Amino acid sequence: MEKLICAVQNYEWGKRGAQSVISKLNFVANVEDNKPYAELWMGTHPNGPSKLADKGLSLEEYIKSNPNVLGAHEQGKLQFLFKILSVGKALSIQSHPTKEQARELHAKDPKNYPDSNHKPELAIAISDFQLLCGFRQCHQILSNVKAHKELLELISEDDLANLASEHTSESEKNKHGLQAIFSTVWKAPQAQIARVIQEIVTRLSKTENPAPVDKLILQLNDQYPGGDVGVLAPFFLNYFTLSPGESVFVGPNEPHAYLFGDCIECMACSDNTIRAGLTPKYKDVDTLCQNLTYKMSDCPYFQPSEYCDGVVEYSPPGISEFAVHKISSEASFLPELGSSSILLVISGQSTIQNEESSKNLKPGDVFFLPKSLSQLSFKDSSADFVAFRALSSA
Repeated sequence: MEKLICAVQNYEWGKRGAQSVISKLNFVANVEDNKPYAELWMGTHPNGPSKLADKGLSLEEYIKSNPNVLGAHEQGKLQFLFKILSVGKALSIQSHPTKEQARELHAKDPKNYPDSNHKPELAIAISDFQLLCGFRQCHQILSNVKAHKELLELISEDDLANLASEHTSESEKNKHGLQAIFSTVWKAPQAQIARVIQEIVTRLSKTENPAPVDKLILQLNDQYPGGDVGVLAPFFLNYFTLSPGESVFVGPNEPHAYLFGDCIECMACSDNTIRAGLTPKYKDVDTLCQNLTYKMSDCPYFQPSEYCDGVVEYSPPGISEFAVHKISSEASFLPELGSSSILLVISGQSTIQNEESSKNLKPGDVFFLPKSLSQLSFKDSSADFVAFRALSSA
């Protein structure tokens, strides 16, 4: 078991100072009140590599020198990137490409698409976590358009009729209608978008009891003023809150934006993001609009399964690069995996041990666990003990 020192990312949207869960878990030596502490990266990605606490090596160097710490299916490198996110303001409206699309985007534009790998991702809330994810059911989108008639300046009657056709989210006609509407809105001239947003915001600000989606529109406009088209995203995307332990899986080409709160995130080892709003960074609206699936659904919660006593498993179907275990105080042991893994302690205390060694665990501890470890057991776990373990599915 190797204790890790992990990289903190100071993205502008992160919670600031001591409000960030990354600060609360003691990952920052000298916390600055006005500095954002947005993400903690655990893994080998070059944009934020982890290091072994007592050996002075990067985790990648350690793995290269000790290839037996990985399972054969891991192909000589850590397949996943494990993170904590502490979100203080909305992240960009974004999606992630398929493997094939990632290779094409990287070859064409390596500056903005620095990886040739895809980026399916799993988010597990560790506090109440607000987000936009996936397109709403078509009847909800139609209802939002009708309730905010300013949008009709941007949407053609034919496209609206196609979306309304058959009143089902499964027909190709519905999807084509949604694609036409979403693409037209997102590609509208900036001056027109700014005017429509201002008209909506002016009206909503005079509303006595605005609906939750309308409150979010006002909030996003405060965070990204000046006519950012992403302010309109809640009319089209599911808006919901995950309670601690609840999760979503975001597959390729699904639109999403995290809004506020703290979560654990695990993904294929990639930093590829197609952005199209709520960001000062590079936006690639054409690629995002072209690639989205336009699948419409209810809020896309992902359901974990019981793995063993005190452990639940989040294992998205069809994804070989990663799965995540949530470990509670009821856990007495962890079975051998045949895979390397990274263990992160969120709360409480425990002791983890096997035949060779024993480690006391406290909040903020991160350990790399080699594949070769024998069965691990827990003892003296406090009632509030919670840890997460990221692994590569065998």
